Amino acid sequence: MTMDLPLSFLHRPAAAGTAQPWLLVLMHGVGSNEDDLFSLAPHVPTNFHVLSLRAPNVMGARAYAWFEFGVTPQGERVINEAQEVASRQTVAQTVAAAATQLGIAPGRVVVGGFSQGGIMALSLLLTQPALLQGAMVMHSRLLPQVLPLLAPAEALQGRQLWLSHGTRDQVIPLANAHAIRSLAQTLPITLRYADYPSAHEIIQQELGEAMAWLQQLAAAG
Repeated sequence: MTMDLPLSFLHRPAAAGTAQPWLLVLMHGVGSNEDDLFSLAPHVPTNFHVLSLRAPNVMGARAYAWFEFGVTPQGERVINEAQEVASRQTVAQTVAAAATQLGIAPGRVVVGGFSQGGIMALSLLLTQPALLQGAMVMHSRLLPQVLPLLAPAEALQGRQLWLSHGTRDQVIPLANAHAIRSLAQTLPITLRYADYPSAHEIIQQELGEAMAWLQQLAAAG
C-alpha cells in the first residue's frame, strides 16, 4: 500500500496474512539517512511493519539531522531547540499517520532509534505515550529540555523501554545511558537495560537481543 506521511521513509511490510501486525518506526543518527537503520529490517520479526524515517534537516548530500547541535569548550552539548521541537512534533504526526493508515492501534507501535534517532524515540515515549507501546533506544541520551514535558505517571503506565549502550562509546558516553536508566526506574514503565563491550555502533549481540525483545513484546500483546 502507499502511505502519505509528513517525512520521507522506507517501508518493509509485515508478512502477508499477519492477523495483528505491529509497527516499528526507526530513526537514524545525525548525518545519516533512512537507508541506515532500514538495513536492520531483515532482522526485525516478520509480524512487524518497519518504517525507517528521514530526518527533516539537511546537513549535506544524503546527510540529515533531527536537530543541529554544538559542543561548548566545557564539553556541553547545545542543541537547536526550535529544530528539536519541530522534529518531535513531525515525528509524532508521522507515527500517528502511519499507524492510522496501516490500521495499527497505538498499543502495537514501537519507535526506535540510534544516537540522535534514539533521542527522538525516547522523547516521544516520555512526552506522548498515547501514541505507542514502547521505545527502543540505542546509544543515546536524554534531553534535559524534555524533562519538563514528561507525561503524567498514569499515562506512562505499562509502557516498555529497551535501552542499550556501548561501554566504550566515545561519542555518547555510557553515563548517558545510566541517566536514562535512573529516570526510567522512577516511572511506571518496564525497562530492559543492556550494555555491551562496544563503541558507538550496534553489534550483532545487541541487535539479536533487541529483536528478541520486540518479539516478546508482540507475543505478550
